[in-house]
Amino acid sequence: MSWGTELWDQFDNLEKHTQWGIDILEKYIKFVKERTEIELSYAKQLRNLSKKYQPKKNSKEEEEYRYTACKAFLSTLNETNDYAGQHEVISENLTAQIIAGLARYVQELKQERKSHFHDGRKAQQHIETCWKQLESSKRRFERDCKEADRAQQYFEKMDADINVTKADVEKARQQAQMRHQMAEDSKADYSSILQKFNHEQREYYHTHIPNIFQKIQEMEERRVVRIGESMKTYAEVDRQVIPIVGKCLDGIVKAAESIDEKNDSQLVIEAYKSGFEPPGDIEFEDYTQPMKRTVSDNSLSNSRGEGKAEPKFGGKSKGKLWPFIKKNKPPPPPPASASPSAVPNGPQSPKQPKEPLSHRFNEFMTSKPKIHCFRSLKRGLSLKLGATPEDFSNLPPEQRRKKLQQKVDELNKEIQKEMDQRDAITKMKDVYLKNPQMGDPASLDHKLTEVSQNIEKLRLEAQKFEAWLAEVEGRLPARSDQARRQSGLYDAQTAPTVNNCAQARESSPDGSYTEEQSQENEVKVLTADFDDEFDDEEPLPAIGTCKALYTFDGQNEGTISVVEGETLYVIEEDKGDGWTRIRRNEDEEGYVPTSYVEVYLDKNAKGAKTYI
Repeated sequence: MSWGTELWDQFDNLEKHTQWGIDILEKYIKFVKERTEIELSYAKQLRNLSKKYQPKKNSKEEEEYRYTACKAFLSTLNETNDYAGQHEVISENLTAQIIAGLARYVQELKQERKSHFHDGRKAQQHIETCWKQLESSKRRFERDCKEADRAQQYFEKMDADINVTKADVEKARQQAQMRHQMAEDSKADYSSILQKFNHEQREYYHTHIPNIFQKIQEMEERRVVRIGESMKTYAEVDRQVIPIVGKCLDGIVKAAESIDEKNDSQLVIEAYKSGFEPPGDIEFEDYTQPMKRTVSDNSLSNSRGEGKAEPKFGGKSKGKLWPFIKKNKPPPPPPASASPSAVPNGPQSPKQPKEPLSHRFNEFMTSKPKIHCFRSLKRGLSLKLGATPEDFSNLPPEQRRKKLQQKVDELNKEIQKEMDQRDAITKMKDVYLKNPQMGDPASLDHKLTEVSQNIEKLRLEAQKFEAWLAEVEGRLPARSDQARRQSGLYDAQTAPTVNNCAQARESSPDGSYTEEQSQENEVKVLTADFDDEFDDEEPLPAIGTCKALYTFDGQNEGTISVVEGETLYVIEEDKGDGWTRIRRNEDEEGYVPTSYVEVYLDKNAKGAKTYI
């Protein structure tokens, strides 16, 4: 089966068919290219979807991903992202293995097709030229034969006419012979050209055209094979990513199977457990006491007798009340003794006296966990001001323990980091001592001293939080004196104030003190507490130095005057308001405009930023 023998006369149809084959190949390339674009678009949308639902860093969402269900969802997002990556791989492989190769092959195919059909047209033009030569020689031979025949007839006519001279007859004879000679030459030429044409025609139809058509057939068959291989590659590209896609799906299934509802329930307990004990039963308080006094014969004696039994109902409650409970709060106790004006003209409806502030203090002091009066006041005021206490005393016990533990872990990490830095500086100093040409060992003393001071500060800070943690966990019965000194929240002046609160309660006949006393003590406690907090506050460490570029008077409150060229310590960098906090010595510090000084921050200082 050969196109050269079977389709020897279908040159134009073969030309159209091969062009159609190239169009089909280009159409397939376009199809694969659009598939790659779809894969890239799908992968991009999957990645955006996965990114959209990823938890934001340093947000509440990130804390929620402690639960196994949220972890499984996060794993699903990650696997979806990997799944999107496989679609990108499909797109890349289709582009590299099919589109690029077929694009080059189409160009080569077009050049080869053009060459083959150019040879075919050249052969056609050659055979047509030979045919024209044959036709021309044939017409010339025919014309010469006719001319020779006419010349012969004219000679015979002249020769038969007796009136014609001999010269005319001779001339006619010579003309006839010349025409016969020309006919013979045309005949020979026609015969030669005919033989040549027949030879060229046999070569054209049996050699040249079959060879050209055979090459075109082979070219077309290669095109068909190539498009079939491309289709196989198209399928293999998808098949290659199936195992990885299967792993992604297996990862999602594994993440779903890892969900532990019991563990999530335990995490909810750890997240919201307050550590308080449930409130106890509320005792019955008898409001019929004034009525009994009016009905009895001797109201004054009964009231005195009842006054002695009064603390049973209005004194310290045996029921343990939750200190923050708001509902069902017991009313204040009735007065200890009935005044003469209470029943001047007979029984009256008992009026509920205004609840004194001292009674609220008694409730807090008698309930568990006990909260010292000055600490509760500070906590309430801090919450109103929007500030968080350093010891997290505004949190429930369990949440406070977690925060303190987290703070201790952070401080230990910082201590380890500083110790590693100190070890590195020490090793560098030893190297300088052994090889002085590499550097001056004395230049590292300041840095070594500064790191040691930072370590000591961090250790004191860690000890302070460990003491608070120990108090919360119950390892220590009460906060130690050392922890009190470190926290900056306790001072010798606060103890008498607290004792005054307790003494006032004990000195009251009914177990409480008057509202005037409580308010006075509140003011003393609050003043002492804030004085202690600010007096015991440790000075901020220096995070760098600065040089004054201009002279600044510093007349406003909170500012400090500087002289041009003066060098000072930076203790707080510019927060965006245009002011930098500096220190001249332990007693002189304040703010100066940032544009008036040139700041050199210490890279190793805690909280310092590097500026170039």
